[in-house]
Amino acid sequence: MASVRTDPVKAGSVGTLRDSFEAQRAAFRKQPPDYKRRVETLRNLELALRARKDAFIQAISEDFGGRAAEETLALEIVPALHEIRHATRHLQRWMEPRHANVPWEFWPARARVFYQPLGVVGILSAWNYPLFLSLSPLIGVLAAGNHAMVKPSEVAPRTADLIQAMITELYPPEYVSVIVGDADVAAEFTRLPFDHMLFTGSERVGKLVMKAASENLTPVTLELGGKSPALIHSSYPIRTAAERIMTGKLYNAGQTCVAPDYVLLPREKKPEFINEIRGVVARMYPKLVDNPDFTRIVSERHYQRLRALVDDARRAGAEVVEINPGSEACDEKNRVMPPTLVFNVNGDMQAMQEEIFGPLLPIVLYDGLEEAIAHVNARPHPLAFYYFDRNGKRVQHVMRNTIAGGVTVNDCMFHVAQPYLPFGGVGPSGMGHYHGFDGFETFSKKKGIFLQSRWTPLSFLRPPYGDRARRILRFMIGD
Repeated sequence: MASVRTDPVKAGSVGTLRDSFEAQRAAFRKQPPDYKRRVETLRNLELALRARKDAFIQAISEDFGGRAAEETLALEIVPALHEIRHATRHLQRWMEPRHANVPWEFWPARARVFYQPLGVVGILSAWNYPLFLSLSPLIGVLAAGNHAMVKPSEVAPRTADLIQAMITELYPPEYVSVIVGDADVAAEFTRLPFDHMLFTGSERVGKLVMKAASENLTPVTLELGGKSPALIHSSYPIRTAAERIMTGKLYNAGQTCVAPDYVLLPREKKPEFINEIRGVVARMYPKLVDNPDFTRIVSERHYQRLRALVDDARRAGAEVVEINPGSEACDEKNRVMPPTLVFNVNGDMQAMQEEIFGPLLPIVLYDGLEEAIAHVNARPHPLAFYYFDRNGKRVQHVMRNTIAGGVTVNDCMFHVAQPYLPFGGVGPSGMGHYHGFDGFETFSKKKGIFLQSRWTPLSFLRPPYGDRARRILRFMIGD
């Protein structure tokens, strides 16, 4: 077990942050973690997370004002444990130098690709999945052999404190440290000259992070969000689509970066879709306010923002269908937001301009598949895209003709849980990838190595040049 840290960073002064960073950089340069230490680090993290799972369930529920233990287990703790186990199982193979081909002109030389740790990596995580979004990138950072500084979101303070306490007990501060504090602390954090930085959050803040990182030429992985569409083909069973879309939408009360943000629905399916959605919500959540399975909105400010989106849409002529099976009083005090469908939407409404991050679901009616594809392509590339269709040829057509960070076909969100798939956005929904090997690769320097042989034909291309060199060059060109 690593030495115990007794001085967790509670304040975010420039000096404190800089001192922590410099200590990590000096320790890394002295001795980067080898395979044995990386595996031990990850296994200790797994044991600590399992031992504290109940404490994290309670802390996250308190931060949200109510979240089901099953959701925290299924969406945060289990995925983090799976990522740790996947990394430890495959790390030795990931670290091995990879053979690379050499063009015939350079034979008998050889080439290799070597993965080398970068140094000190900074991680800024988001509040909506405060544990998983802190640990998931950390797993890749540590597997790649780096040191790490983690800044959890201040919007989930109990979880942030618990993450800090766990990491403090596991690792010395010059290896891994957790910094807690407000937005000003986060701003100072982004100004440190990290060897790589990962940020999860909004597009607006992502731009600020990237701007700060540019002062140090720090490469950045941005995991943002955007408006992830769910497109239902007219031949797909509406009941199945409604069940799967609303399950993904209502996890964490829609406060998920890859939640379906709006639905593209065949126009003639509108009445059936409304009926099926009502049935799905009633079966999953017969009550909302007095239901421990239905997550609260994280704060009054976020609740007011969601209400403002509904009010703006209604004023602009939208048809609003609120689904409240128990006819309970839902307000900003209990922070329960009923699942709400919004029809007759247009691009001027705020609900169609902003990522919703709540249980509101705009519905865009369409008349033909190409019209729906054009609607998706006319907007910024989303972090996720969901297509519901059982015709393989059409699925391939839609996949080839749309761009998104990741896709789940005939369901929602499950591509994120696949350790063999990269996770990341494209354009305004983010840049870079992580999870599994892609995280290991992102947080490594992929170094190309050319191994020259004792004898090389390139010796004929040294001055003074003559007929032999010219003949060789003509042959290489193809003349």
